[in-house]
Amino acid sequence: MSMFKRMSQVFQQKANSVLDKVEDPNQALDLSYQQMLEQLQKVKRGIAEVLTSQKRLEAQRDNLKAQQARLQDQARQALQQNREDLARTALTRAQSLDAQIQALEPQIAQLQAQEQALAENGQKLAAKVEQFRSQRDVLKAQYTAAKASTVAAEGISGIGEQMADISLMMDRARDKVSNMQARAAAVGELAD
Repeated sequence: MSMFKRMSQVFQQKANSVLDKVEDPNQALDLSYQQMLEQLQKVKRGIAEVLTSQKRLEAQRDNLKAQQARLQDQARQALQQNREDLARTALTRAQSLDAQIQALEPQIAQLQAQEQALAENGQKLAAKVEQFRSQRDVLKAQYTAAKASTVAAEGISGIGEQMADISLMMDRARDKVSNMQARAAAVGELAD
């Protein structure tokens, strides 16, 4: 293994170790959840934009149909007045509007299909987000419980060490008291 490769691996190990100490799983889970919510919002905005375009084209189609109906009425009125030239002109314009209407229909259908596909994807993503939220809550609770358990175990361990120290101090104090009592008794006997 080359020296550079080995140094790179050591650096990665140290960096991972530092990141593991600094990283809070609760914050990482919250960040991931927030990013998923943002993606869901983007999908919803996309659906709204497609739906807006679809409604715009439908309104344009309906407007063209209304113009076509007016031209057909004008053609009928022109025929009633024996004005075939005006009727022909109105019908020609109505036919050109029909071509425009027919051109809009596939575009509207395509937007409807696109909106439906986006809505299905949005529902799937919403289900995944909800599932992740549940898992996130469980993981956060487990992490908090494990952290509390670790702190408690460390506290108990610390108490065990302190109890050993206290026990040693008590033994030394007993020894000193015993020595002092023995000395006092010896001094008392000498005095007698």
